[in-house]
Amino acid sequence: MASENPFKGILKTLEKLDGGEFGKYYSLPALNDPRIEKLPYSIRILLESAIRNCDEFQVKSKDVEKIIDWENTSPKQVEIPFKPARVLLQDFTGVPAVVDLACMRDAMNKLGGDSNKINPLVPVDLVIDHSVQVDVARSENAVQANMELEFRRNKERFGFLKWGSNAFDNMLVVPPGSGIVHQVNLEYLGRVVFNIGGLLYPDSVVGTDSHTTMIDGLGVAGWGVGGIEAEAAMLGQPMSMVLPGVVGFKLTGKLRNGVTATDLVLTVTQMLRKHGVVGKFVEFYGEGMSELSLADRATIANMSPEYGATMGFFPVDHVTLQYLKLTGRSDDTISMIELYLRANKMFVDYSEPQVERVYSSSLELNLEDVEPCVSGPKRPHDRVPLKEMKADWHACLDNRVGFKGFAVPKESQSKVVEFMFHGTPAQLRHGDVVIAAITSCTNTSNPSVMLGAALVAKKARELGLEVKPWIKTSLAPGSGVVTKYLQKSGLQKYLNELGFHIVGYGCTTCIGNSGDIDEAVGAAITENDIVAAAVLSGNRNFEGRVHPLTRANYLGSPPLVVAYALAGTVDIDFETEPIGLGKDGKEVFFREIWPSNEEVAEVVQSSVLPDMFKATYKAITQGNPMWNQLSVPSGTLYAWDPKSTYIHEPPYFKDMTMSPPGPHGVKDAYCLLNFGDSITTDHISPAGSIHKDSPAARYLMERGVDRRDFNSYGSRRGNDEVMARGTFANIRLVNKLLKGEVGPKTIHIPTGEKLSVFDTAVKYKSEGHDTIILAGAEYGSGSSRDWAAKGPMLLGVKAVIAKSFERIHRSNLVGMGVIPLCFKPGEDAETLGLSGHERYTIDLPNSVSEIRPGQDITVVTDNGKSFTCTLRFDTEVELAYFDHGGILPYAIRNLISSKH
Repeated sequence: MASENPFKGILKTLEKLDGGEFGKYYSLPALNDPRIEKLPYSIRILLESAIRNCDEFQVKSKDVEKIIDWENTSPKQVEIPFKPARVLLQDFTGVPAVVDLACMRDAMNKLGGDSNKINPLVPVDLVIDHSVQVDVARSENAVQANMELEFRRNKERFGFLKWGSNAFDNMLVVPPGSGIVHQVNLEYLGRVVFNIGGLLYPDSVVGTDSHTTMIDGLGVAGWGVGGIEAEAAMLGQPMSMVLPGVVGFKLTGKLRNGVTATDLVLTVTQMLRKHGVVGKFVEFYGEGMSELSLADRATIANMSPEYGATMGFFPVDHVTLQYLKLTGRSDDTISMIELYLRANKMFVDYSEPQVERVYSSSLELNLEDVEPCVSGPKRPHDRVPLKEMKADWHACLDNRVGFKGFAVPKESQSKVVEFMFHGTPAQLRHGDVVIAAITSCTNTSNPSVMLGAALVAKKARELGLEVKPWIKTSLAPGSGVVTKYLQKSGLQKYLNELGFHIVGYGCTTCIGNSGDIDEAVGAAITENDIVAAAVLSGNRNFEGRVHPLTRANYLGSPPLVVAYALAGTVDIDFETEPIGLGKDGKEVFFREIWPSNEEVAEVVQSSVLPDMFKATYKAITQGNPMWNQLSVPSGTLYAWDPKSTYIHEPPYFKDMTMSPPGPHGVKDAYCLLNFGDSITTDHISPAGSIHKDSPAARYLMERGVDRRDFNSYGSRRGNDEVMARGTFANIRLVNKLLKGEVGPKTIHIPTGEKLSVFDTAVKYKSEGHDTIILAGAEYGSGSSRDWAAKGPMLLGVKAVIAKSFERIHRSNLVGMGVIPLCFKPGEDAETLGLSGHERYTIDLPNSVSEIRPGQDITVVTDNGKSFTCTLRFDTEVELAYFDHGGILPYAIRNLISSKH
């Protein structure tokens, strides 16, 4: 039972400079513990949360002591509870979260509880941002046309979210067309310090997208969790987490001329990926911090999932306060934030002597050493210096198929494909760019690279350069502020002239929403097996994600996206080869169109103004005509429409009783899929287009949905029937059971039939057989996609045995009642001689009290093989979820039985 907070004695009053008071706060200095001075700033935020929420029930005094003693406890993988200040959802993940909340209300009703108890207990910010399918590009009316298209396609989904904003308390919904969730979070939603009812505390957030970490650049502790964990946090459950190690990353010096924040990000990503930071916080510090704008910091923080860290954290300092002023936060709010953080030892003042903090390990980078670069062709941490790009590209053509190889025979590498583009003769070669997109939350929040791209466009146009008409160009800013400063600078027109028209404010090409490539171009690629390229300013370039026809995908800064669009190929050495022919057939080189840092700084200074942020976000709160005209039902219980192909009641609570089902082992299970390394959540649950021959397409067509209205898997996340059929539906899936064949199929072991993964899973379920999955290292890396756990569970997968798991995905599997197991170091399916044709038995005790986190479990096969795995339930709380059959049933039973 909960009791009074034992730390109430350290409650202090925060006074205003001009008299009066802001409110009370739990004072860390009042603890008089010298260990706190040495704690990393990111750990201090966890400490304050534990103190403020301590009730000796969900959060205990011993948890507070574990955090204070971080230097000694963090290497021991101890468990702590964490209650974030708020939850951030975007619509793709927000829809299933609201579906689940609606579902829980129904289940609560049936079990005799008060369904109105199912409400977010912490503030929930839901931003509808994944709403831009780039079907209309290279036109002035692209924004309006895309918006109309999206409202026509997603009216039902948007209406459901609007219902949720009325039905549930404590939920703010930001309408579609407003911006990308992470940029809106940075510019508008981020509080830095909360003041609720006179109690002050640091803002912290968990979000249902792995790039929630972008907010770390603002000094707000935030990271991505699965939708499943987010829902638990919304329902007042503490998040159980292992107290993380913190890698100190020291920055010195300043960036050289011509080097962008994106180049820095790709360098940092490669360094941290090599260092190994999975499950850790990274905290940046050092004199180089004063050289990094808030937008630069946010760009680095955004890429945390790509380097594998839980957070890339930048403590609040004067740069943060300047950004808060720039983005229109009030003087009173900024004063409160500074005074509170200074009083609670959470503010960094670089004009004062710095106390040496303790870190688990350290890295250092002199910013002067950063050079222009891109990453690719298939992974964000495969960095290529720009000067080596041409040589690296040719090596990729030569190399065997893999992350850095396409295995194109030497004799075909220089082939030229002739085709007709709208009546004009055209040519296509390996490495030719067919998509060039300034997109994504990563870079569009950064005025220096956005205005840098516009300056490249201006110089290129003045020299007479053009972009080939078959290259699909687009510009998708993260908020309306970008449009305002591009227009004020007078530079948007040059981007327009090169085809980089604004297509909308939301995630686009990064998530696979690039729309169709021109049919003639597509035919030239497929009929001649051309390795075509996409260049984008995003953070994800996994195979099959950007577009099915672009096998090579490179991440680069927005100015580099423009440069590669002008060159028309990635097969170029920018130092020695011309980027194109300008006026009078004159050769134009890269250096002639690249702006200096001073030029960029000058246009940023004159064009990015506080009033732009104020006006943009004032408009957001008023909605837009299409959103405001949506009519939605009233009532706190949702009226499910069985005919809907967007919103469907999932079967999670079918036959649920008040008694937990208890833990389950696995007996004589078949292997559904046998994977190698680096299977991403994109492989497990694609978010992009629905292939015309897939089980999901079959389901939609049977219900009268026209192919052009399939939309994407992401947009249909509110329908479990579609998402179960979309599980493992990625066209680039490599399953060892298929012996070299690529695609979303597998073998039904008893009959040897080759079927779609969904049809195979249904067959096993109908025969009464459990299934498991075998996998290699980094299983479930990529976006924090809850359907990558929900889908396998609905397919009947009871366990995943992998070499290692991505942090969020492992947690999500636990949340859905799927058992995660790790092979012992040095072992995997191959070294153990497992073909995947065996049947697998995993014995677990019948009582959860007999299971402990991380214990050894024996797996036995029907051909006599036996091997030991580590059980990856990492905390006692995760064992409780498993006992209840998942986190959602656990939350319902808890709410019904709780007396406190």
